Amino acid sequence: MALRNALMAALLRGEASGYDLAKEFDAAVANFWMATPQQLYRELERMEADGLITARVVEQERRPNKRVFRLTEAGLEAVRAYVAELPGKPTAIRDELMVKVQCADVGDLEAVRAAVTERMEWAAAKLAHYERLRARLLDGRTEDEFFAEAERIGPYLTLLRGMSFERENLQWGEMALRRLRQRAAAH
Repeated sequence: MALRNALMAALLRGEASGYDLAKEFDAAVANFWMATPQQLYRELERMEADGLITARVVEQERRPNKRVFRLTEAGLEAVRAYVAELPGKPTAIRDELMVKVQCADVGDLEAVRAAVTERMEWAAAKLAHYERLRARLLDGRTEDEFFAEAERIGPYLTLLRGMSFERENLQWGEMALRRLRQRAAAH
């Protein structure tokens, strides 16, 4: 998946500045796509040059003017074409923590446990963030009401996937810590 597809998906909500898109990526898209603000701005420039988005300048009184972007009809067609394509192979996990865990038997078990604990803390913080986003999206509605009434359900579905992923990270971490403690006690 290209960054441009993720950006076009974010622009389906409507017009947004680069700053807004960076915040959106951090808040709602980070559970399935990571990008730095610099990467976002470079890709926005390329998308504008390719006619997928347009930009306009919004004058602000106490801040610098900002550019806001929106999808063009060509951009919407590109989104439709992208959605119609079969997805590629599932993402392969590349995780340095897993390499450290793989080496736990010949390394410092305490260092590995500390790394797992740190990852669990990170997962718990992300999960708490996602829970706040979920509450904001539901806005007092039940999930069934949301699915029946919401204009767009894709962002909610991806949020649920991100929440599931972080819950699994926590569950795996608890199991790994228990097994690492058992291993340390046995040696």
